[in-house]
Amino acid sequence: MKTAVLGAGAVGCYYGGMLARAGREVVLIGRQQHADAINRDGLYMETRSFKEHVRVAVRTDAAGIAGADMVLCCVKSTDTAQAAAEMAPHLAADATVLSLQNGYDNAERLQAALERPVHPAVVYVATEMAGPGHLRHHGRGELVIGPFSRGAEVVAEFALAGVPVTVSDNVAGALWAKLIINCVYNGLSAITQLPYGRIAPGEGVADVMDDIVAECLAVAQADGVTVPGDIRATVAGIAQSMATQKSSTAHDVARGRKSEIDHINGYVLRRGAALGIATPVNRAIHALVRLLEGDR
Repeated sequence: MKTAVLGAGAVGCYYGGMLARAGREVVLIGRQQHADAINRDGLYMETRSFKEHVRVAVRTDAAGIAGADMVLCCVKSTDTAQAAAEMAPHLAADATVLSLQNGYDNAERLQAALERPVHPAVVYVATEMAGPGHLRHHGRGELVIGPFSRGAEVVAEFALAGVPVTVSDNVAGALWAKLIINCVYNGLSAITQLPYGRIAPGEGVADVMDDIVAECLAVAQADGVTVPGDIRATVAGIAQSMATQKSSTAHDVARGRKSEIDHINGYVLRRGAALGIATPVNRAIHALVRLLEGDR
Protein backbone atom coordinates (compact mmCIF):
# COMPACT_ATOMS: atom_id res chain seq x y z
CA MET A 1 0.00 0.00 0.00
CA LYS A 2 0.91 3.60 -0.61
CA THR A 3 -0.46 5.77 2.20
CA ALA A 4 -1.07 9.50 2.08
CA VAL A 5 -1.58 11.45 5.31
CA LEU A 6 -3.58 14.64 4.88
CA GLY A 7 -2.97 16.89 7.86
CA ALA A 8 0.41 15.66 9.04
CA GLY A 9 0.40 17.12 12.52
CA ALA A 10 0.93 15.17 15.72
CA VAL A 11 -1.49 12.32 14.95
CA GLY A 12 -0.73 12.14 11.24
CA CYS A 13 3.03 12.20 11.75
CA TYR A 14 2.82 9.42 14.33
CA TYR A 15 0.90 6.96 12.16
CA GLY A 16 2.55 8.03 8.90
CA GLY A 17 5.94 7.91 10.59
CA MET A 18 5.35 4.44 12.00
CA LEU A 19 4.37 3.16 8.55
CA ALA A 20 7.39 4.83 6.90
CA ARG A 21 9.72 3.47 9.58
CA ALA A 22 8.47 -0.03 8.69
CA GLY A 23 9.47 0.53 5.08
CA ARG A 24 6.01 1.30 3.74
CA GLU A 25 5.47 3.95 1.05
CA VAL A 26 4.13 7.09 2.72
CA VAL A 27 3.65 10.73 1.81
CA LEU A 28 2.91 13.27 4.51
CA ILE A 29 0.95 16.40 3.60
CA GLY A 30 1.40 19.16 6.14
CA ARG A 31 2.55 22.64 7.01
CA GLN A 32 5.57 24.24 5.31
CA GLN A 33 7.66 24.46 8.49
CA HIS A 34 7.32 20.72 9.09
CA ALA A 35 7.87 19.88 5.43
CA ASP A 36 11.11 21.88 5.34
CA ALA A 37 12.47 20.16 8.47
CA ILE A 38 11.40 16.67 7.35
CA ASN A 39 12.89 17.14 3.87
CA ARG A 40 16.14 18.26 5.44
CA ASP A 41 16.54 15.85 8.36
CA GLY A 42 13.71 13.32 8.18
CA LEU A 43 10.83 13.13 10.65
CA TYR A 44 12.32 13.05 14.15
CA MET A 45 10.25 10.55 16.14
CA GLU A 46 10.79 10.83 19.88
CA THR A 47 8.67 7.96 21.15
CA ARG A 48 8.37 5.93 24.33
CA SER A 49 10.41 3.09 22.78
CA PHE A 50 12.77 4.73 20.25
CA LYS A 51 14.22 8.03 19.07
CA GLU A 52 15.27 8.34 15.45
CA HIS A 53 15.00 10.34 12.25
CA VAL A 54 12.69 8.59 9.80
CA ARG A 55 12.98 9.35 6.11
CA VAL A 56 9.56 9.96 4.59
CA ALA A 57 8.20 11.89 1.61
CA VAL A 58 6.43 15.12 2.50
CA ARG A 59 4.46 17.74 0.60
CA THR A 60 2.38 20.78 1.40
CA ASP A 61 -0.36 20.24 -1.22
CA ALA A 62 -3.12 17.66 -1.52
CA ALA A 63 -1.88 16.54 -4.93
CA GLY A 64 0.37 14.21 -2.96
CA ILE A 65 -2.71 12.02 -2.47
CA ALA A 66 -2.61 10.93 -6.12
CA GLY A 67 -1.98 7.21 -6.45
CA ALA A 68 -2.48 6.46 -2.75
CA ASP A 69 -4.20 3.20 -1.82
CA MET A 70 -5.02 4.50 1.67
CA VAL A 71 -5.64 8.08 2.75
CA LEU A 72 -5.57 9.05 6.41
CA CYS A 73 -7.44 12.31 7.00
CA CYS A 74 -5.97 13.82 10.17
CA VAL A 75 -6.99 17.46 9.84
CA LYS A 76 -8.83 19.36 12.56
CA SER A 77 -12.60 18.98 12.63
CA THR A 78 -12.83 22.66 11.72
CA ASP A 79 -10.98 21.91 8.45
CA THR A 80 -12.99 18.85 7.38
CA ALA A 81 -14.95 20.55 4.59
CA GLN A 82 -11.81 22.13 3.17
CA ALA A 83 -9.98 18.80 3.36
CA ALA A 84 -12.72 17.10 1.37
CA ALA A 85 -12.56 19.75 -1.33
CA GLU A 86 -8.77 19.51 -1.54
CA MET A 87 -8.55 15.73 -1.67
CA ALA A 88 -11.47 15.09 -4.03
CA PRO A 89 -9.65 15.78 -7.35
CA HIS A 90 -6.74 13.49 -6.43
CA LEU A 91 -8.40 10.44 -4.88
CA ALA A 92 -8.00 7.16 -6.73
CA ALA A 93 -11.33 5.45 -7.42
CA ASP A 94 -10.44 2.49 -5.19
CA ALA A 95 -8.61 4.36 -2.41
CA THR A 96 -9.57 3.58 1.17
CA VAL A 97 -10.25 6.80 3.10
CA LEU A 98 -10.03 6.80 6.89
CA SER A 99 -10.90 9.68 9.23
CA LEU A 100 -8.44 9.82 12.16
CA GLN A 101 -10.01 12.94 13.67
CA ASN A 102 -11.41 14.15 16.96
CA GLY A 103 -15.17 14.48 17.14
CA TYR A 104 -17.99 12.10 16.31
CA ASP A 105 -19.26 12.95 12.84
CA ASN A 106 -16.20 13.80 10.71
CA ALA A 107 -16.32 10.59 8.67
CA GLU A 108 -19.98 11.28 7.91
CA ARG A 109 -19.18 14.83 6.86
CA LEU A 110 -16.30 13.69 4.63
CA GLN A 111 -18.44 10.95 3.10
CA ALA A 112 -21.24 13.38 2.28
CA ALA A 113 -18.82 15.85 0.68
CA LEU A 114 -16.85 13.24 -1.27
CA GLU A 115 -19.88 11.10 -2.18
CA ARG A 116 -17.91 7.92 -1.42
CA PRO A 117 -17.30 5.73 1.63
CA VAL A 118 -15.18 7.16 4.42
CA HIS A 119 -14.43 4.99 7.45
CA PRO A 120 -14.00 6.38 10.97
CA ALA A 121 -10.96 5.31 12.98
CA VAL A 122 -11.00 5.88 16.72
CA VAL A 123 -7.54 7.10 17.72
CA TYR A 124 -5.91 6.45 21.08
CA VAL A 125 -2.50 8.10 21.00
CA ALA A 126 -0.88 10.90 22.98
CA THR A 127 1.42 12.97 20.76
CA GLU A 128 2.51 16.52 20.07
CA MET A 129 4.67 18.36 17.59
CA ALA A 130 7.54 19.55 19.79
CA GLY A 131 9.05 21.60 16.96
CA PRO A 132 9.32 21.62 13.16
CA GLY A 133 9.49 18.00 12.00
CA HIS A 134 9.77 16.82 15.62
CA LEU A 135 7.11 14.38 16.86
CA ARG A 136 6.95 13.65 20.59
CA HIS A 137 5.00 10.56 21.67
CA HIS A 138 3.58 10.44 25.21
CA GLY A 139 1.85 7.05 25.08
CA ARG A 140 -0.42 4.47 23.46
CA GLY A 141 -1.01 4.29 19.71
CA GLU A 142 -3.90 1.95 18.93
CA LEU A 143 -6.77 2.40 16.49
CA VAL A 144 -10.34 1.07 16.38
CA ILE A 145 -12.19 0.73 13.08
CA GLY A 146 -15.49 -0.76 11.98
CA PRO A 147 -15.83 -3.71 9.60
CA PHE A 148 -15.58 -2.90 5.87
CA SER A 149 -14.46 -4.73 2.74
CA ARG A 150 -10.79 -3.74 2.87
CA GLY A 151 -10.56 -3.65 6.63
CA ALA A 152 -8.31 -6.72 6.79
CA GLU A 153 -5.81 -5.03 4.47
CA VAL A 154 -5.77 -1.94 6.67
CA VAL A 155 -5.24 -4.03 9.80
CA ALA A 156 -2.40 -5.94 8.13
CA GLU A 157 -0.71 -2.76 6.88
CA PHE A 158 -0.69 -1.19 10.31
CA ALA A 159 0.41 -4.45 11.92
CA LEU A 160 3.59 -4.31 9.82
CA ALA A 161 4.29 -0.97 11.49
CA GLY A 162 3.59 -2.23 15.00
CA VAL A 163 0.31 -0.32 15.26
CA PRO A 164 -2.50 -2.39 16.80
CA VAL A 165 -5.88 -2.03 15.09
CA THR A 166 -9.08 -3.50 16.51
CA VAL A 167 -12.16 -4.11 14.34
CA SER A 168 -15.34 -3.36 16.29
CA ASP A 169 -18.95 -4.13 15.42
CA ASN A 170 -19.90 -1.12 17.56
CA VAL A 171 -17.75 1.60 16.06
CA ALA A 172 -20.43 4.19 16.89
CA GLY A 173 -20.05 3.26 20.55
CA ALA A 174 -16.26 3.37 20.24
CA LEU A 175 -16.48 6.84 18.69
CA TRP A 176 -18.70 8.01 21.55
CA ALA A 177 -16.27 6.53 24.09
CA LYS A 178 -13.44 8.56 22.55
CA LEU A 179 -15.69 11.64 22.38
CA ILE A 180 -16.41 11.30 26.10
CA ILE A 181 -12.68 11.13 26.88
CA ASN A 182 -12.12 14.25 24.80
CA CYS A 183 -15.05 16.02 26.48
CA VAL A 184 -13.55 15.28 29.89
CA TYR A 185 -9.92 16.16 29.22
CA ASN A 186 -9.60 18.51 26.24
CA GLY A 187 -11.41 21.50 27.63
CA LEU A 188 -10.09 21.12 31.18
CA SER A 189 -6.55 20.90 29.83
CA ALA A 190 -7.12 24.00 27.70
CA ILE A 191 -8.57 26.03 30.57
CA THR A 192 -5.85 25.05 33.07
CA GLN A 193 -2.97 24.52 30.59
CA LEU A 194 -2.14 21.36 32.56
CA PRO A 195 -1.41 17.78 31.43
CA TYR A 196 -3.92 15.04 32.17
CA GLY A 197 -1.97 13.59 35.08
CA ARG A 198 -2.11 16.96 36.89
CA ILE A 199 -5.79 17.59 36.21
CA ALA A 200 -7.41 14.43 37.54
CA PRO A 201 -6.16 14.63 41.18
CA GLY A 202 -7.28 18.26 41.61
CA GLU A 203 -9.72 19.06 44.38
CA GLY A 204 -13.29 18.62 43.14
CA VAL A 205 -12.14 17.70 39.62
CA ALA A 206 -13.23 14.06 39.88
CA ASP A 207 -16.84 15.19 40.42
CA VAL A 208 -16.66 17.56 37.45
CA MET A 209 -15.28 14.78 35.27
CA ASP A 210 -18.04 12.42 36.42
CA ASP A 211 -20.69 15.05 35.62
CA ILE A 212 -19.30 15.38 32.08
CA VAL A 213 -19.37 11.60 31.61
CA ALA A 214 -22.93 11.33 32.94
CA GLU A 215 -24.18 14.02 30.55
CA CYS A 216 -22.45 12.39 27.60
CA LEU A 217 -23.83 8.96 28.42
CA ALA A 218 -27.34 10.38 28.67
CA VAL A 219 -27.04 11.98 25.23
CA ALA A 220 -25.52 8.84 23.68
CA GLN A 221 -28.30 6.68 25.12
CA ALA A 222 -30.97 9.06 23.86
CA ASP A 223 -29.26 8.89 20.45
CA GLY A 224 -29.52 5.10 20.45
CA VAL A 225 -25.80 4.42 20.98
CA THR A 226 -24.40 1.95 23.51
CA VAL A 227 -21.02 3.03 24.84
CA PRO A 228 -18.96 -0.12 25.43
CA GLY A 229 -17.10 -1.10 28.57
CA ASP A 230 -16.72 0.85 31.78
CA ILE A 231 -16.22 4.35 30.39
CA ARG A 232 -15.68 5.86 33.84
CA ALA A 233 -12.78 3.49 34.49
CA THR A 234 -11.43 4.23 31.01
CA VAL A 235 -11.58 7.97 31.66
CA ALA A 236 -9.79 7.56 34.99
CA GLY A 237 -7.10 5.43 33.33
CA ILE A 238 -6.24 8.16 30.82
CA ALA A 239 -4.71 10.22 33.64
CA GLN A 240 -2.17 7.43 34.07
CA SER A 241 -1.63 6.21 30.50
CA MET A 242 -1.36 9.77 29.11
CA ALA A 243 -0.19 11.57 32.26
CA THR A 244 2.19 14.00 30.52
CA GLN A 245 -0.15 14.84 27.63
CA LYS A 246 -1.76 18.25 27.18
CA SER A 247 -4.75 18.24 24.87
CA SER A 248 -4.66 19.54 21.32
CA THR A 249 -7.24 22.06 22.51
CA ALA A 250 -4.78 23.31 25.14
CA HIS A 251 -2.07 23.73 22.50
CA ASP A 252 -4.48 25.57 20.20
CA VAL A 253 -5.55 28.00 22.93
CA ALA A 254 -1.92 28.60 23.97
CA ARG A 255 -0.93 29.33 20.37
CA GLY A 256 -3.86 31.63 19.65
CA ARG A 257 -5.58 29.21 17.27
CA LYS A 258 -9.22 28.20 16.98
CA SER A 259 -9.73 24.81 18.63
CA GLU A 260 -12.03 21.86 17.95
CA ILE A 261 -14.15 22.49 21.05
CA ASP A 262 -17.28 23.07 18.89
CA HIS A 263 -16.92 19.47 17.70
CA ILE A 264 -16.22 18.00 21.16
CA ASN A 265 -18.23 19.43 24.09
CA GLY A 266 -20.06 21.58 21.56
CA TYR A 267 -21.29 18.49 19.72
CA VAL A 268 -22.64 17.02 22.96
CA LEU A 269 -24.54 20.17 23.90
CA ARG A 270 -26.04 20.43 20.38
CA ARG A 271 -27.14 16.78 20.35
CA GLY A 272 -28.39 17.17 23.90
CA ALA A 273 -30.49 20.20 22.92
CA ALA A 274 -31.91 18.31 19.94
CA LEU A 275 -32.79 15.31 22.12
CA GLY A 276 -34.03 17.24 25.16
CA ILE A 277 -31.08 16.31 27.39
CA ALA A 278 -29.58 18.98 29.67
CA THR A 279 -25.77 19.27 29.44
CA PRO A 280 -24.83 22.18 31.76
CA VAL A 281 -21.27 21.06 32.57
CA ASN A 282 -20.39 20.42 28.92
CA ARG A 283 -21.96 23.81 28.13
CA ALA A 284 -19.76 25.50 30.74
CA ILE A 285 -16.57 23.85 29.44
CA HIS A 286 -17.49 24.82 25.86
CA ALA A 287 -18.27 28.41 26.83
CA LEU A 288 -15.04 28.86 28.80
CA VAL A 289 -12.84 27.53 26.00
CA ARG A 290 -14.63 29.70 23.45
CA LEU A 291 -14.04 32.66 25.77
CA LEU A 292 -10.32 31.85 25.85
CA GLU A 293 -10.32 31.67 22.07
CA GLY A 294 -11.71 35.19 21.83
CA ASP A 295 -12.81 36.08 18.29
CA ARG A 296 -10.93 33.25 16.57
